[in-house]
Amino acid sequence: MSSEIRQLEPQQLWNKFADLNAVPRPSKKEERVIEFMENFAENLGLVTIVDEVGNVIIKKPATAGMESRATIVLQSHLDMVHQKNSDTKFDFDSQGIEMYVDGDWVRAKGTTLGADNGLGVATIMAILESTDIPHPAIEALFTVDEETGMTGAMGLEAGLLTGKILLNLDTEEDDEIGVGCAGGIDVLATRDYNQEEIPEGKIGFKITVKGLQGGHSGMQIHEGLGNANKIMNRLLFDSYEFFGLRISEIEGGGLRNAIPRESNAIVAIDAAQEETFLLEMSLHIQTIKSELKTTEPNLEILLSKTRRPKLVMDLDVQEAFTRAMYAAHNGVYRMSADIPDLVETSNNIAKVLVKEGNLRVECLTRSSIESSKIDLSNSILATFELIGCDIEFSGDYPGWEPNMNSAILKVMEKIYLDLNGKKPHVAACHAGLECGILGQNYPDMDMISFGPNIKGAHSPDERAQISSVQKYWKFVLEILKNIPEADKN
Repeated sequence: MSSEIRQLEPQQLWNKFADLNAVPRPSKKEERVIEFMENFAENLGLVTIVDEVGNVIIKKPATAGMESRATIVLQSHLDMVHQKNSDTKFDFDSQGIEMYVDGDWVRAKGTTLGADNGLGVATIMAILESTDIPHPAIEALFTVDEETGMTGAMGLEAGLLTGKILLNLDTEEDDEIGVGCAGGIDVLATRDYNQEEIPEGKIGFKITVKGLQGGHSGMQIHEGLGNANKIMNRLLFDSYEFFGLRISEIEGGGLRNAIPRESNAIVAIDAAQEETFLLEMSLHIQTIKSELKTTEPNLEILLSKTRRPKLVMDLDVQEAFTRAMYAAHNGVYRMSADIPDLVETSNNIAKVLVKEGNLRVECLTRSSIESSKIDLSNSILATFELIGCDIEFSGDYPGWEPNMNSAILKVMEKIYLDLNGKKPHVAACHAGLECGILGQNYPDMDMISFGPNIKGAHSPDERAQISSVQKYWKFVLEILKNIPEADKN
C-alpha cells in the first residue's frame, strides 16, 4: 500500500480508505470486513449491531450542543466489485488493493479501486472516529452484498434504525444530489445441448475480444461502450455458412453489473477455408474497430490457431443460440420521458458461458419504471425461450421514487450553493442504489444520495478524483452542522 495515499487531504478520510482497502471484501464474502468494522467500533467504545444478514450498525451520540438535532443515518456498502485486467496477477480473496496517485486521481494497479463504495465507508469511519467534528446523533449503516443482489438492504429489519434522515454516500458525481434511482432484476437463461464429435477436415482457432473499457452497467450504459459478448456473437454469427465454423466453447464477461470487457471462444473451421476465413475475419474486425474507434480505442480482436477441439455444439442449437444472442437487447431500451437525459430502462448482457453441453446467459435489466422493467425482462425471456432455454428471474429490487419536496434536499441545496457558488444538479440515476429497498421498511425516512467524483467504477480503470474528495468532505462537514432540529411531535 503506497504511503502517498495516506498523505492526501483530508488525511482522516484517506487513512480510513487505506485501512479498508487492505481488507479483502468481495460481495458475498464480507466476513473479514464485517470483523474489521466490529473491531473498529469496539476500539472506539461505540454501540455496534451486526444483524442476521451481516449488516453492521454503529451508533455514536451527538457532540456537545447538537443533542437536539435529528438523528441521521449515514449509509454505505461494505462490498466492492472485483475486476482485473487479464494480464494482472492478483488474488482478491487474499490481497489488499494496491493503490497509487496519478496526478489528481487515485487508481489501483490493474484492478478495481474500491472507491465504490469504499470512499463512503471511509467517510463515515472518519466521522465516527473524530473528536472535533460537530454532528448530531449518528446511526452508521454499513450494508453487505450491494453489488451482487442488494441482499443486505433487503434483509435489514424494520425498527433497527430510529433516524428520520438517511444520507447515502454512493453517488459518483460531486455536483449531483441523488433523489431517485433505477430498480433491477437478474435474468438468467440456461439450457443443455448435445455435443457432437468434431467432423473431419476441421482445424481449431481461438478468438479473443479484449481491451474494452467495461464499466458500470447502469451509470455508463448510455455511453456507447462495446459489449464483448455482443461483439463475439457478431464474429460468430455468419461463420458457419461461409467457413463451416463450429463452436466448442465461449466464455465472456464476468459480473452482472459490469459491462463485459473480454470474451474468448474456441471454434473449429474447415481447413480448406483457413486462408479465406482469416481474410474475411480481418475485414470484419476492422469494420467493428472502426465503428468503435471513438469509444473503444484500445479494442483488440485476436485470432490464433489452437488444438482442434474434440467436441462442438449441436449445429441446430448453435444456429439458434447465435440468433438469440443477436436478437437479445443490450444497452439503452428507453430514455425517460419525464427527466431529461436519464436512461429509464436498459439491459446488460453481462456473462455468456458455453461449455460441456450447457449454455448460460446472464443479464441485468434496470429501470426506474417497474412496468418497463417487466416489459424488457419479458422481452429477454421470450428471446431465449424461443430456443428452448429455461429462464430464471432473481434479485428483483425496486427503484427509488424521487421526492422533490424533501426537507434535507432543501438544506443540502443551500449548503452546496453557498460553498460552490452554483446550484447542484438534482437528479435521479440509472444505477441501483439501496435507498429504494431501505424505504420499504423505513417509508418515512427522508433520503438523499451524494458523493465525490469516481470514474470507471466496476472496471480496472476505476479512479477517484483527489480534489473532488476534498470538495465532497467540506460538503459533508457542513451538512452535519446544519441538520435540522428533531421533530418534537
